Amino acid sequence: MPRIVYKKETPAMSDRETEKRVIRKTTLLTTLLNFLLAVMKIAAGIIGRSTAIISDAVNSIGDVASSIAVMISGVFARKEKDADHQYGHEKYESMASVFIGVALIVTALEIGKAAVESIYGFLTAGAPIEAPSVVALAAAVATIVIKEIMYLFTKKAATKAASPALEAMAWDHRSDEFSAAGVVIGISGAMLGLTILEPIASLAICFLIILVAVRIIKTGFSQVVDQAADEATVERIRAIVHNHPGVVRIDELKTRMFGLKLYVDLEICVKNDLSIIDAHRIAEEIHDRIEDEIPDVKHIMVHVNPDL
Repeated sequence: MPRIVYKKETPAMSDRETEKRVIRKTTLLTTLLNFLLAVMKIAAGIIGRSTAIISDAVNSIGDVASSIAVMISGVFARKEKDADHQYGHEKYESMASVFIGVALIVTALEIGKAAVESIYGFLTAGAPIEAPSVVALAAAVATIVIKEIMYLFTKKAATKAASPALEAMAWDHRSDEFSAAGVVIGISGAMLGLTILEPIASLAICFLIILVAVRIIKTGFSQVVDQAADEATVERIRAIVHNHPGVVRIDELKTRMFGLKLYVDLEICVKNDLSIIDAHRIAEEIHDRIEDEIPDVKHIMVHVNPDL
């Protein structure tokens, strides 16, 4: 029996435009909120005499740039495939995730640098650290509340739009909560007379942000360099194939991530006395079942070998 290769690509998602709208709506809202937060924190930092709040305002300014990058990449990633990009554009979002991670690290290092300089000046030269006022504390508390709300609706939107960049943005919001919590602790301590606690809190914020950024960058790179699917997904594919009565064995199974989507290359062995039509039917049934049970699969190639 001749070898048969059955290739079928999942049709373009009917809700592609819906995903674009979700991304645009979410990123526009987060851009506006982050801009307003940055203005509020800068004003509160100046009025409330808090370097920690001003440092956190820099983080919000970076979030504005990240939101714009996510909106642009999210729209591009959902463009239909063309002659120059025959596998689609999904990796634009993974690249945006890496950008967000790098931006977070740069922001964290700036916050950390200012904190180290303040602590060093206080310990070595006795440079005074001005105690902040309640205005700065109120701004930090408000930031925690607003960022938790932003995290919740962005996380929900990321799931709805199947967007890794929105997922990264959601965790960016959660990391901002950690930052604001550190600012609250530092300002509270400084208001009680332990003024050095404010730059120490800023330094702690730096490390927390870097940890989140590294995780985001690692995930983005994994999607860009075609990392294989997780073991649980691979085992699900194997189970689907083995459960088909027409399959003798799996000769080869390879998977690779393409953004958040999954490509599958599969070689199966069937009885050598089957007709081409029957072998093709088996390949098609396996393809459709994998596609139905694992929605993240974008493309499947099923290669049929005779059992010689």
